[in-house]
Amino acid sequence: MYRLHDPGPGHPEQPGRFDAVVEALDRGGLTQALMRVQPRPATEDEIALCHGRGYIEDAHREILSGARELSTGDTAVSARSWDVALNAAGGILNAVDAVMNTSARNAFCVVRPPGHHARPDQGMGFCIFNNIAIAARYAQRRHGLDKVLIADWDVHHGNGTQDIFYGDESVFFFSTHQSPWYPFTGAADETGEGRGKDCTMNCPFPAGSGRTEIVGAFREQLHRAADRFRPDLVLVSAGFDSRMADPLGRFTLQDADFAELTGVLLEIAGEHAGGRLVSVLEGGYNLSGLGSAAAAHVKALML
Repeated sequence: MYRLHDPGPGHPEQPGRFDAVVEALDRGGLTQALMRVQPRPATEDEIALCHGRGYIEDAHREILSGARELSTGDTAVSARSWDVALNAAGGILNAVDAVMNTSARNAFCVVRPPGHHARPDQGMGFCIFNNIAIAARYAQRRHGLDKVLIADWDVHHGNGTQDIFYGDESVFFFSTHQSPWYPFTGAADETGEGRGKDCTMNCPFPAGSGRTEIVGAFREQLHRAADRFRPDLVLVSAGFDSRMADPLGRFTLQDADFAELTGVLLEIAGEHAGGRLVSVLEGGYNLSGLGSAAAAHVKALML
């Protein structure tokens, strides 16, 4: 299913990204130990937890009419993109259910297209729907959770996720990202507004940053913030374009660093959320690096 969204020849967000992750898990001998959660299409009401119905209708119409790009921004689409996007969001919601009903300790959702740039009324940055934001709101509405933490280690700032929850005190959004870099948001002084004041924490770093800066921010700043916020569920926007040698980023994280980041988030989930953690694939465009980093992440989740 997730291979059927095809942005076109030469596009970095290619179907091969899905293959690269799955093949790396197979090569690492991890697949047999994993429980597979089947996807399903999210309903329009579920998508509307975070997106305006006008935008949903426009995206549906444009994709079905054969458009090659959403009118709202830089998101290439193809004939099956609508079905794939619904199944990306719905698959993650099934993973949330599996973690909440304790049939899984945690989950990693190998889905595409990515989601963290999608704003309430705008698809952009390769993203149609904001998968992680929909998962957070679904967990609150379906499972009655009070507080959700979203941690984003993608090299690009998750501007859509921030926008959706910027005035919401029930979702804490934490992001490390390269700056200045697309989408040119995520300054350290963007900390939320109204009731959501101090529930957004951005850690922008310059090109060339790596383990010291990013793992340090997760271990120190995020851990302290999580101790104050006390989430009921931890969600991860797992973008592996923050790995060294990615064509769309200039960070220098190694596979072992992603394992350590995962460990920090598992600690937070264990201390506050009964171990409940759901990770969602975002970026990562060097196929071999994407695969090896995702495998390190999954291996750490299995410990």
